[in-house]
Amino acid sequence: MDRNIRTVDDVLKLLDDLFTPEADRWTADAATWWDGFYSDRSRPVPFFVAKPDESLASYLDRRLITPGRALDLGCGPGRNALHLASLGFRVDAVDLSPTAVAWGEERAREAGADIRFHCGDAFTLTAAELGGPYDLIHDSGCFHHLPPHRRISYLRLLDRSLAPGGHLALTCFAAGEMGSELPDAAFYRHSRLHGGLAYTPESLRWIFSGLTEVELRRMHEEPPESPYFGESFLWTALFRRDTPPAPDQRFS
Repeated sequence: MDRNIRTVDDVLKLLDDLFTPEADRWTADAATWWDGFYSDRSRPVPFFVAKPDESLASYLDRRLITPGRALDLGCGPGRNALHLASLGFRVDAVDLSPTAVAWGEERAREAGADIRFHCGDAFTLTAAELGGPYDLIHDSGCFHHLPPHRRISYLRLLDRSLAPGGHLALTCFAAGEMGSELPDAAFYRHSRLHGGLAYTPESLRWIFSGLTEVELRRMHEEPPESPYFGESFLWTALFRRDTPPAPDQRFS
């Protein structure tokens, strides 16, 4: 007889295990899948190009964010981390895939950029490993690959790692354009994530209601010759932490 549930983390692990192994895109076990995704650098994947998100460049150009300490979640080959480092940020970049991290490290060496890359699960890396708190947590394409229950882990990461006055810059699938619009409970019935979750502006505002919205809009479509990455099937959002996080029973 098993009685394995005592903490929030026990519940999260139980819910992780409700998904089929091939559905996993968010735990360390998914590294092999992502390695396969990143193994062919010649694939026509829009975000394989060494260009930063147009939204990130816009926040910086308008001085909505300024250089400080930055964490790039799901960094892939490091395109946004490289842009941040070039502008004076001290950057930690995290990805599950050793192949993606190796590609990012190669790009950083070529650019002479000082970026600390970490291969692993950002939810389980310790504060000492990541070295926060951060003035900016940047996420281009990680959040929409999380199952609903892992939003708790994501918010907990923000609580422990985002400095007061710091910003979350988020890019994710836009409902009506890309990603699954099934209700949260359906993903557990199907044991799949259907390629990623779509979000509405209202759902993003509700999930991140502990932060202050600075901007939420569709990403601008960028032509191939643009120095920036931009696809209109994505939301881009900038949120700010105005106060320290309040104690919350969810995270005990």
